Amino acid sequence: MREALKVATVARADDARAAAEDSLEDYAFRYVPRSFRRWSAGSIGITALGSIAFLADFSIGASIGIEHGTNNAVLGILLASVTIFLVGLPIAYYAARYNLDLDLIARGSGFGYYGSSITTVIFAIFTCIFFALEGAIMAQGIEAATGLPLPVGYLISTIVVIPIVIYGIRALERLQYWTTPLWLALALLPLVWVVVSDPEAVRAFASFTGNSDGGIDLGAIVASAAVCFALTPQLAEQIDVIRAMPPRTRSNVRAWWTSLLFAGPGWVLFSGVKQIIGVFLAVYLLTRTAPDLGIRAAEPVRQFVGLYSALMPEWLAIGLALILVVTAQVKINVTNAYSGSLAWSNVYTRITKTYPGRSVFMYFNLVIALGLMWMDVFSLISFVLSLYANVVMAWLVTIAADIAINKHILRLSPLFPEFRRGMLFDWNPVGLVSVGLASGLSLAAFGGLFGAAVRPFSVLIAIGVALVMTPVMAIVTCGRYYRRRQTDGIASPLLDAEGNPSGERLRCHVTGYTFERPDMLASAERGPRGETQYVSSLALTLDKSNRYVLPAEPAPVRRRMFRRKDDTAAKRFDGGGS
Repeated sequence: MREALKVATVARADDARAAAEDSLEDYAFRYVPRSFRRWSAGSIGITALGSIAFLADFSIGASIGIEHGTNNAVLGILLASVTIFLVGLPIAYYAARYNLDLDLIARGSGFGYYGSSITTVIFAIFTCIFFALEGAIMAQGIEAATGLPLPVGYLISTIVVIPIVIYGIRALERLQYWTTPLWLALALLPLVWVVVSDPEAVRAFASFTGNSDGGIDLGAIVASAAVCFALTPQLAEQIDVIRAMPPRTRSNVRAWWTSLLFAGPGWVLFSGVKQIIGVFLAVYLLTRTAPDLGIRAAEPVRQFVGLYSALMPEWLAIGLALILVVTAQVKINVTNAYSGSLAWSNVYTRITKTYPGRSVFMYFNLVIALGLMWMDVFSLISFVLSLYANVVMAWLVTIAADIAINKHILRLSPLFPEFRRGMLFDWNPVGLVSVGLASGLSLAAFGGLFGAAVRPFSVLIAIGVALVMTPVMAIVTCGRYYRRRQTDGIASPLLDAEGNPSGERLRCHVTGYTFERPDMLASAERGPRGETQYVSSLALTLDKSNRYVLPAEPAPVRRRMFRRKDDTAAKRFDGGGS
């Protein structure tokens, strides 16, 4: 029996060591340490913004413009963009400040250690859907230029990202940096020329009514916004990059905030502009070059071929359109595949306590996306995104409300976003009830359960219910389900004098590797002479025995310490300029 226990312990340690080595490149399900974050704030911002070159924005804008007309579409895009920015700001700030991905933030922001797995699955599904949409656009470009059938193009658009994604964030940083100028030139210069040289095209855009009667209608505005809301999980992909932001100091504070605002929640400003351009391009095709094109005017390949054809020979227009499409779609789909692999590996590892490697889940993500392409998900883009938006907004508004209201106003949620196993309860009803109720009611409204008049407003129901229920549940539960412990057993501070996560390194007695202070806890297993040993959050994630997890603190102590420690933390955070 003793020998079997020894073998199991060695196996767990080997598994943890293998996971540590495999995740050094991308820090899947892990805090990103200072030693890895060697890029400047500006470089991280450029890398994060490089991923928003995707062409689905043009297609989404065109689809809602054709359906609801220019005025309703543009107002819907503005409504969605402002809302997404406000929701994304607190979440992106926590990611950049504490170097955590969205799953780790969600753990300590209302969901609990295992509860956040539900939200991570929601995001992982997003990466599959959007990989499929973007891959379909690339396949359309390949078909237009070479005549290859769409199913073959789908396969090509899937395989082409694999060599880049395998190498993680370093490869993504290089790709985004060098391809962004090319994308901007191909997308914007011809558009500017058409707008300047053909004022009639602008007037046609402004007066376009689409399939509507031309009047401004609140239901049409909200229905347009609902499609755009489905893009909100792009914030999580931005976070997968900006979590590598350097520590915020007095010397870089301006660059730090600029990069955070533009590459974090600010991505939606660029996205909204692209959606409006998508409406313009669809109107340009339908009124100037191909009036019988119908809904196919929403295909970005046709939009840019039509745009280029007004300036140059058709063969050159098709060639440039293909370069634009391939560049843009590779830029976004390497991010989709990378973020999806992180999300799936996070959930699988936490539930099974085994880590087969991030690359396994990269292939898993790509297989699902390829299947969606072969099922022609692109033809259902508006319906799929409108349906998905209900769950997405329930999820992200809950996290944002917990950070903004429960942490900073009610002080019922700890200011530091705890993510380590042993420090958290497995499940927290605050986030789970909020997401469940908000998504359930909004999906019921979307399905017509409350009548046809309410259906267009289903996503607003998701936002409103999540915004109200998150603080209500925190008050009802008195915040008692956020942490099972208030102390991690380590004497040194978690944050440095400027409020950044500490760079102190401690050795994990399970893996033998050193990890930075925010990633460590005291182990319940004492050393041979009774001394305190340290264990990494990675080792705890992979441990099936619970032998290293410190016991929970009694509830009365937990509540009393919670108030005192939170008041102290609040003073420290306020003094640090956050």
